Amino acid sequence: MDTEVLARIQFAFTIAFHYIYPPMSIGLGLILVIMEGMYLRTGKKLYEDMTRFWIKIFALIFGIGVATGIVMEFEFGTNWATYSKYVGDIFGSALAAEGIFAFALESGFLGVLLFGWNRVSPPVHFFSTVMVWLGSMFSAVWIVIANSWQQTPAGYRIVGEGLNARAEITDFWAMIFNPSSIDRLWHVWIGAFLAGAFLVLSVNAWYILKKKHLEIAKPAFKIALVVAVCSSLAQLFTGHHSANGISVHQPAKLAAFEGHYDSLAVADMYIFGWVDQKTQKVSGVSIPGGLTFLLYQDFKTPVRGLNSFPEADRPKQVNAVFQFYHIMVSIGMALIALSLFAAWQWRRGKLFEKRWLMWVFVWAVLLPQIANQVGWFSAEMGRQPWVVYGLLRTSDAFSRVVTANQILFSLVLFTVVYTVLLILFLYLMTKKIQHGPDHSAHDEEANSRRDNPLMDQI
Repeated sequence: MDTEVLARIQFAFTIAFHYIYPPMSIGLGLILVIMEGMYLRTGKKLYEDMTRFWIKIFALIFGIGVATGIVMEFEFGTNWATYSKYVGDIFGSALAAEGIFAFALESGFLGVLLFGWNRVSPPVHFFSTVMVWLGSMFSAVWIVIANSWQQTPAGYRIVGEGLNARAEITDFWAMIFNPSSIDRLWHVWIGAFLAGAFLVLSVNAWYILKKKHLEIAKPAFKIALVVAVCSSLAQLFTGHHSANGISVHQPAKLAAFEGHYDSLAVADMYIFGWVDQKTQKVSGVSIPGGLTFLLYQDFKTPVRGLNSFPEADRPKQVNAVFQFYHIMVSIGMALIALSLFAAWQWRRGKLFEKRWLMWVFVWAVLLPQIANQVGWFSAEMGRQPWVVYGLLRTSDAFSRVVTANQILFSLVLFTVVYTVLLILFLYLMTKKIQHGPDHSAHDEEANSRRDNPLMDQI
């Protein structure tokens, strides 16, 4: 197999596996803040118990997320040396900021979050929960900024020529607020909120079905449902706004999203379909002029199609981009429908009476994860053949000294290691879920304080 293809497959595999965990930690962090905030506000121990339980899940997710994220930084140097040299000043500054301003904040307060229940006052512990959540949010900020700069470069200049060419920052704030960074950041954040919310919904739906921990499961389900409703509706608007930005800055990607080939014509919006790249036709169900209407609020304004770009400057795998994009959109609409239906049942007082609905929520935990994955796939594959849009082609970015056999061997090893990690993660997660919340946690804390009067002074 071609070295470039193998290098891309390896990076896609490692980042896809890693990207399972950060969105869950960001979304779960938000719900932890809400749960512990409810405990401080009401003083009810059930909120403390559910917070303690989900902190254990959060710690597991955080740990494996850190472990799987380190590998990618090494891949930049081994498989993508030309790319690393070209964007090192820009990408490196964003990664450094992520380590200094985000990871340090998150990991610094993580110890208090995990082990501070009996050692600090409730407001201080709540503060640490907020800081850990903000740290995970800031981590996403710098990663998304770095990736968004590759999509829509700004605030830079090119120094040198040929193999010695590299990008330098000329305007730090222009680099941060590049044309796509804010839209993509909101889209990523809200996708993460959905991942965390549906994880909590899934586990508590299972408890409700099994009639376990109901005094905690039902309130926790309602908290997560509120987050799911708000986030799913918000994602509809951020997705639309992001598509508008893509139409301006990456029109070839948008054309690939809808399989739109005509050089300059009114564009349909497909509900689902299949792209035949040889005939440049799409078969499926569409809304005539739908894409044109979403972009320009009329049915007459033409949209640039793939044929208006040189063949070498447009995505090769148009059908794959089309399918990934439409899977993401379909799941987004399904999450809106499911969340609103559950909210309606809640209002009617029948939310927990429908067992089939609880079973749907048990398995719906997969939907945000799939949407997040295919969303990234469509964004990255739609950017091709550029690794830095309009500046550096993917074919010029990988390391020339690394052979296909070396990449294949390391890919096999990564597959084995990541499979073991996934099995271990699922085993530990299942074990914690089956054990459930510790209802006597607050009693243990009270006993600890009675045994150590000094704790009352903290």
